[in-house]
Amino acid sequence: MNISKISSFKCFDGEQLRYRHFSETLQCEMTFSIFLPPQSREGSVPVLYWLSGLTCTDENFVTKAGAQQYATDFGIAIVAPDTSPRGDDIPDDPEKAYDFGLGAGFYVNATEEPWAKNYRMYDYIVRELPQLIAANFPINSDLTSISGHSMGGHGALTIALKNPEVFRSVSAFSPICSPIECPWGQKALSLYLGKDKSKWQEYDTVALVSKVEARLPVLIDQGDADNFLEEQLKTPLLIEAAEHAQFPMSIRMQPGYDHSYFFIASFIGEHIKFHAKNLL
Repeated sequence: MNISKISSFKCFDGEQLRYRHFSETLQCEMTFSIFLPPQSREGSVPVLYWLSGLTCTDENFVTKAGAQQYATDFGIAIVAPDTSPRGDDIPDDPEKAYDFGLGAGFYVNATEEPWAKNYRMYDYIVRELPQLIAANFPINSDLTSISGHSMGGHGALTIALKNPEVFRSVSAFSPICSPIECPWGQKALSLYLGKDKSKWQEYDTVALVSKVEARLPVLIDQGDADNFLEEQLKTPLLIEAAEHAQFPMSIRMQPGYDHSYFFIASFIGEHIKFHAKNLL
C-alpha cells in the first residue's frame, strides 16, 4: 500500500500529516490526514477516526476543531479521511448540488449505477483505510474509536453500531440520525442504493439501534440552535429509539449552539476524553 506525503506540520509536539494514495476500493486517488501525538515516537498509540460532513474534505476538522491539543494530552492519533471519492472521472450530482456526489459519499456502499464503482465509502472506512494506517504508522489497531459531524456523524454511528468488534466507542456532533426520514438522506440513499427502502435501514442509526445487540459507549452533542435540527437531523427520533431499545446513549442538547465548527471546537475536548476512557 503505497502512500505519498503531501504535507507535515509540528503541532502540540506531535505531527499533523497529510497523505495521498490510490484506493482499490474507490478506484481513485484519495487523501487523508493523520495527527500523530508525541507518544507515537515511543510506541504504538490508540486511534480515533473522524468522519466529516457534507462538502468537507479531510482538512476541515484538522484545521478548525483544535483537536490536536487533546490528542496530545491523551496520546491518541486522529485519522481524518476524505468524505467521498474524487477525480475528473468520478460521477457527480448532475446539477452539482452540494448534498450528493462529490463531497457527499454518505459512508455507504452504493449499489446503483453510475455510483457503484466508486462510491464505496463504507468499505473504505471499515476495511481499506484502517489496513493502510496500520501498515504505515505506529497505531494499535485493537484500540480504535470513531467520531464525526453531520453526515459524518451518521457515518460514525452506523459504522460503529455494525462493527462493535472493531470500535471501542463512538461519538457524534449534530448527526443525521435517520436519513430515511430527511431530505438529505432520502435523496442520497435512493440514488446510491435504489428505491427499496429496506436496504436503506442498514445505513440508518434509528433503524439500527433496535437491531444491534452490542451496547457500545455513545456520546452525541446536538446544538438546539442548529438550523438543520428539525428538518434534517431528527435527533428526537434517535432519543425515542434508544429509549425503546434500552440502549444507553448520552445525547446532550447544547443550548445556543449551531451546526458549525465553532460548536465542535467547544466540545471536542470532552469527546476525546470520552474516547480516551474507552481506549486507554
